[in-house]
Amino acid sequence: MTTAAQYENKIKSFQWDDLQLLWNNIEARHTPEWDSGKAFEYMILRAFELDGAEVKWPYEAKLWGEEVVEQIDGAIYYSGLSCLVESKDLVDNVDVVPMAKLRNQLLRRPASTIGVVFSRKGFTNPAIRLSYFFFPQTILLWNGIEIKYALEKKRICELLILKYRWCAEHGLPDYDVRVGDIP
Repeated sequence: MTTAAQYENKIKSFQWDDLQLLWNNIEARHTPEWDSGKAFEYMILRAFELDGAEVKWPYEAKLWGEEVVEQIDGAIYYSGLSCLVESKDLVDNVDVVPMAKLRNQLLRRPASTIGVVFSRKGFTNPAIRLSYFFFPQTILLWNGIEIKYALEKKRICELLILKYRWCAEHGLPDYDVRVGDIP
C-alpha cells in the first residue's frame, strides 16, 4: 500500500502537462499506480500548488491529539482564502453526503474558512440545490468540465477566486468558471 508521503513525493514531480495526462487517465478510469480516488485527490492539490497556492496535503484532524475525528482531502491557501478540500472521483454524480460532511467540518473552523468540493463526474441536482442553502458555511462546487478547463489553461487559483466572487456577489456556489473566465 502506498503511503501519503509517497503519493505527495510522486505528484510533486508533475508539471501542468503531466497533470493533463493524469487527468486523461483519471477520466479513462486507468490509474493503476494509484489507489482508488488518490490520483484525482493529489492532482487537484498539485494544480493549485503549481499555480502559486500553498497547499496542505491530505491529513487527519485529531481532537486533543488523540482521537482522529476527520480525514481531510487537503487545504488550499490563496489570496486570503482558506479552503478545505473534498475530492470525489466517483462513477456517479456526487450526492449531498460529502457536502454535508464538509459542512460539519466547516462548523469547527473559523467562519472565514470555505469548503470546495471537486467532483470528476459532477453533482446530483438535489446536491446542487442544497448547496445554495449551506450558508453561512460556503461550499463551492467544481465539476470535471471546469477542472479540465483549468488544467488546459494551466491556472486554477484565479478561477477559484472568480468562483468565490460569484458566490459572494450572487450566491451561486456552482458558478461555471468557463462562462466568465478572466482573460
